[in-house]
Amino acid sequence: MTKKYLPFIVLLAAGLLLFYIKKNQRGNAPVRHSPDITIPVVTNEEFNRKPHTIIYSKHARCRMDCRHIDESEVLEVLQNGQLNYEKIGQNEKGKTFPLEGITRDRQNVRIVFAPKEDDLVVVTVIDLDRDWDCNCKDP
Repeated sequence: MTKKYLPFIVLLAAGLLLFYIKKNQRGNAPVRHSPDITIPVVTNEEFNRKPHTIIYSKHARCRMDCRHIDESEVLEVLQNGQLNYEKIGQNEKGKTFPLEGITRDRQNVRIVFAPKEDDLVVVTVIDLDRDWDCNCKDP
């Protein structure tokens, strides 16, 4: 009797596996905006994608190490990443600009940059799909 139903069980298991893989596959997710959120206007003068120098904070270096992201991937996101307007920050040190993109090794990342004169400071690097074990202590 089990031999009679075995093909159906295998087919059902394969279908469930395919559904799970498609549901958890990495990729560009559509950005959804609430109608009541105002998106700040960012001009090219505020955020420069071609800085004179890129400065990496100690925190960013630690996060990059934990998440296996190198400088070339940071440059790739800087040049091609999408600015997440909802996550733009402002504090006493100035504005921070989060860019999101997919690295060459298929990591969906957010990299937070802070302009400093003609340079850019990499504040932190976040993997949006995976929670890495990381022990970066801020001073």
